Amino acid sequence: MQQPNISERLDLAAMVADLNALLRLKTTVIGIKMFARVEDMAAVEKIRRPNAVHTTDQIVSMAARLGWTVGITADDLVGAQCRAVIGLGPQDDTWLKGENYVGVWHGTAEDARKRQEALDVVPFGRYQAMAVSPLSSGRLDPPDICLVYATPGQIIILINGLQYVGYKKFEWGVVGETACADSWGRALKTGEPSLSLPCFAERRYGGVPDEEMLMALKPADLAKAIAGMKQLAKNGLRYPIAPYGIQNDVRAGMSVSYGKK
Repeated sequence: MQQPNISERLDLAAMVADLNALLRLKTTVIGIKMFARVEDMAAVEKIRRPNAVHTTDQIVSMAARLGWTVGITADDLVGAQCRAVIGLGPQDDTWLKGENYVGVWHGTAEDARKRQEALDVVPFGRYQAMAVSPLSSGRLDPPDICLVYATPGQIIILINGLQYVGYKKFEWGVVGETACADSWGRALKTGEPSLSLPCFAERRYGGVPDEEMLMALKPADLAKAIAGMKQLAKNGLRYPIAPYGIQNDVRAGMSVSYGKK
């Protein structure tokens, strides 16, 4: 199977069309880009700037749910947690203590600190701004990472596509609240595909539906996953996954995939 040449410029709109055809996504695939200078963020085509204070979850969902291109600085975000995950605020000892979470998300100060220390975050000081936009718009070409909201069934096919060539086992953690650190925080920090179960805040403030998970990954990894999923589809392994029936003789079904092996 021919893999995408990551040194070439990716056709983001074509990638989104392929992804929607393969997975029948209902939520807009978006990109995130970090900026060292606010001026560069402000120069993005058709960028919107908030006129109120928001969570990062809300900003991300303005792109994913409304199709907007939005740019922010630290001043647009509600508090230290949102800023710290994307590197727009310090991860100092005050932040690490997580005192605001004691008696809310955690029973003791020790538990709160352990959770803060477990978060994958972008190092502070590199960036001054962030922008989000539908991937197909090409306005963040290239984005640092792409965000794919999908059901578990869609996500496993996406993962299978990533693993079709150049297999590796993916191991992801769950921090609990502030799960954006498991997705865009980790992907921005490490460059690795990062899967999360969106947390209470993402669902309450970002409007993420109950059934959706979130995969954050670099554009080149998304292209790799699409190439893999296309080959899987040729092999008869595609989404939606039709139930075979729990009482049927499984041999007929299995022979379609493995009968000639």
